[in-house]
Amino acid sequence: MVINKAVSAPFLRLYALALLFFSANSILNVIVPVRSEALGASNSHIGFIMGAYMFTCMFFRPWAGLLIHKHGPVAVLRILLVVNGLALLLYTFTGLEGYFAARVMQGICTAFFSMALQIGIIDALPEEQRSQGLSLYSLFTYMPTIVGPLIAIGIWDWGGMSGFTVAMIVIALATGLFGYSVPMHAVGRQGSSSEERTGMRGALSRIASSRPLQICSLLMLIASVVFGAVTAFIPLYARQIPYGHAGLYLMIQASVIVVARFSLGKRIPSDGKWHARFVGAICLLGAVGALLLSFSQAWGPIVFYAAAVLIGFAQAMLYPTLVSYLTFVLPGASRNVCIGLFIATADLGVSMGGMAMGPVADRFSYSTMYAVSAVLAAIAVCVALLNRTLEGRKQQAESG
Repeated sequence: MVINKAVSAPFLRLYALALLFFSANSILNVIVPVRSEALGASNSHIGFIMGAYMFTCMFFRPWAGLLIHKHGPVAVLRILLVVNGLALLLYTFTGLEGYFAARVMQGICTAFFSMALQIGIIDALPEEQRSQGLSLYSLFTYMPTIVGPLIAIGIWDWGGMSGFTVAMIVIALATGLFGYSVPMHAVGRQGSSSEERTGMRGALSRIASSRPLQICSLLMLIASVVFGAVTAFIPLYARQIPYGHAGLYLMIQASVIVVARFSLGKRIPSDGKWHARFVGAICLLGAVGALLLSFSQAWGPIVFYAAAVLIGFAQAMLYPTLVSYLTFVLPGASRNVCIGLFIATADLGVSMGGMAMGPVADRFSYSTMYAVSAVLAAIAVCVALLNRTLEGRKQQAESG
């Protein structure tokens, strides 16, 4: 009888640690924009503060992988739990400059935390159980986003800044104490090897000549701008919608992501072929969702919440579809590093959704900003379909 270690008690505690760690983000994604606006920040400043989190995460993710390989995930986890706690406490007694510093600290912590837990899970589980372990990890990181926004608004309405301070202190202490009590022997250690270093150098030299990586990264970058604009500005935009509620919107979107990812996972193409219509349809859902957001102020809450469903579905399906394709077509020696660079483009897109779209909202309006997002998603549709034509010509040339 094969023991399923992926659902054993030590790993369940690791998943619970992930849930605690990301629970703060689900609250901060609502409170920080609202609080920043109350402190007099413009949409550009708010977007810069919100975008700093994923931009920093993107920048440090490759370094996180290298340091974890060198020192092991256990030591890294213990250090970052302390830094994460300090970042959460920083929100409670500082202004806009402190918020920016805290977002940067959180970005660094998230880069190391996600890499440490995923590498630890991969190292400690048998090959046939790794996908289950990573899926459970992903599920637990998304669970806080279902109820977190509603909790955030409830905390703010109930206790204002005092309630927010108590919540951050509780989450910081709970995450730190629970993290140090987790049986870390379940998490393996993997040393840095010459093959890994060679793989990274080879990956960097292949980026320019790898068309699949270029196309997938471009699509993920464009789509993530839309997703980032939602995260950064929905807490402010929802107040302009009749019967609009940011917590309910974000809860619907997160629920769609979780349900779609784990109920429709088997429908994601996994044959190494470019399914242009499938990818284009996903991007089209994102475009329609963003367009509905732009019309929500005039058309009302039904359109507003319908956008949450469409954008949530697009966000759930696009990333695993592109990753699955890349695992087939990228060279084996540099595959993991190249996928890491692909993930970095997603991080960059989310950060640009705040940093680049905030000035658009300042100059025009939120409705215009989401209309621009819809245009970007429509461009992604064209890129996906155009790639089918180019792939077809390439195959004809090779067969000829």
